[in-house]
Amino acid sequence: MTIIDSQVHVYEANTPKRPWRSVPNWPPHVTGDEMVAAMDAVGVDGAVFISAFSMYGYDGSYAVEVQRAHPDKFGIVKPVDPDDPAVADVVAEWKKTPGAVGIRIFLRDEEHRAPDDPGHDRILRAAVRYDLPVNILCWGNIDAGTALIDRHPDTRFILDHLGILQPRVPPAPPQPWADLPKVLALARRPNVVIKVSGACTLSKEPYPFPDIWDPLARIFDAWGFERCLWGTDWTRAFAVVNYEQAVTPFVETKRLSDSERAMLMGGACAKAYRWSPKKA
Repeated sequence: MTIIDSQVHVYEANTPKRPWRSVPNWPPHVTGDEMVAAMDAVGVDGAVFISAFSMYGYDGSYAVEVQRAHPDKFGIVKPVDPDDPAVADVVAEWKKTPGAVGIRIFLRDEEHRAPDDPGHDRILRAAVRYDLPVNILCWGNIDAGTALIDRHPDTRFILDHLGILQPRVPPAPPQPWADLPKVLALARRPNVVIKVSGACTLSKEPYPFPDIWDPLARIFDAWGFERCLWGTDWTRAFAVVNYEQAVTPFVETKRLSDSERAMLMGGACAKAYRWSPKKA
């Protein structure tokens, strides 16, 4: 099977050439070359590289640089700015970029944006026009995310990180799956698929995180494997789980059939992004 990680963040060291906006609790650098080496070590064939907003804001230039160096390994996604009146032109240009497979927006509490925000309306209309899926991060604010998805039924949405707020450091929160009923209800919307990314960070048990499988089974039942995109969310998950530990439980679990595993760990991602890595 082809294994595709639906979410990785790759970045170079913090330098004056390309300074970080903030300094998260991540390694000093995980370059494109280093990410490819980590994927190769555990049999991951390719990944969707989400340009890290915390470091680079709306600048996707490093993603472009890495994809150019590793065109067979990465599809790339960049955040777009709802406050930019010309954001539709940005989306149009991104569509022309080699390896570009999607764009990203945020609807977390800290964004203080309503579901009818005119900037998001501009972005989502452009996404339909230029046929790009929209990654939406609305964890902790899933009611607003659901309202935005309902407002734009023609847009293809990819729900980031299970729609569930995930910790940057251990331990998992007291009720890590509290929003699960809302996530299951969202499955009724046909224009959205879900990233099963960062799931290991929600575990209260050590590796191989056995307590994630019962709630994940409910997600698989509601969404269907063809709409579930496995991913590690590495390096955001760095302080909780290393890359191998985020991959191996899904490769080795007995809770998945071979066909379910193939769809979850690559097939659904290739379908949602209309992109696959090229195997050597």
